[in-house]
Amino acid sequence: MNRRHFTFDCAGSALAGTLEEAAGSTGLLIVTGGNETRAGPFSSQAELASRISAAGCPVLRFDRRGVGDSEGVNMGFRHSAEDIAAALAAFRAQCPALRRIIGFGNCDAASALMLAGGAGFDGLVLSNPWTYEDDHSDAPPPPSAIRARYAAKLKNPRELLRLLTGKVNLAKLARGLLSASSKPSAPTGLAQTMAVGLAAFAGSVRFLIAERDRTGQAFLAAWDPRDPRLQRCPGADHAYSDDSSRDWLVAQILAALADE
Repeated sequence: MNRRHFTFDCAGSALAGTLEEAAGSTGLLIVTGGNETRAGPFSSQAELASRISAAGCPVLRFDRRGVGDSEGVNMGFRHSAEDIAAALAAFRAQCPALRRIIGFGNCDAASALMLAGGAGFDGLVLSNPWTYEDDHSDAPPPPSAIRARYAAKLKNPRELLRLLTGKVNLAKLARGLLSASSKPSAPTGLAQTMAVGLAAFAGSVRFLIAERDRTGQAFLAAWDPRDPRLQRCPGADHAYSDDSSRDWLVAQILAALADE
């Protein structure tokens, strides 16, 4: 692995980038979600970059303004288009042989790429896009996710035995069934704005949804479930933290990098 650290300019602020070099002509630029640094939670983005570069594709990670090792003021994901554009330009400058660059983001990083209309990438991998209006939301899962959860329980003999032997809280069960039967809420203003932004993008798009993740569930409730670009990972959490989910994520990204 050939890992190199450098800085690049964004509106007068020096942003920190980490480049995993490789010989391929298609590269991956990772946009980190939340206020996390370019290493990602539990170094998951660093591990992802290593695996992708080992497969032959260079990878750039960076800290946006005001985060991690970068200068400037952190203005949040809704105002990060300039940071992403600067990182994309720096990637092309560092790897002039690149013909295509795919952008990857999880959570509000995916939302930022959608809001930026694809941000100049050749393709996008958008994982569990954030659609809550508030930056921090304790909203319950959408009814579709609650229904799926109860359907899974009814197929589990152990859960049925708990119900028959009186070990299930019936009041809690009733509240859950009531929530599951409610009508889905209308898409939020953020989700609608994201859809408009993405509609202007002509490149390839792949949505990745971790089925155990509330953020991913909320996105599905606000999006057309018939969209053929949706890919679901059963049993995965928000960060794809188990081995099989990480392998699935890497396979999906490599498939997007191989698309022409």
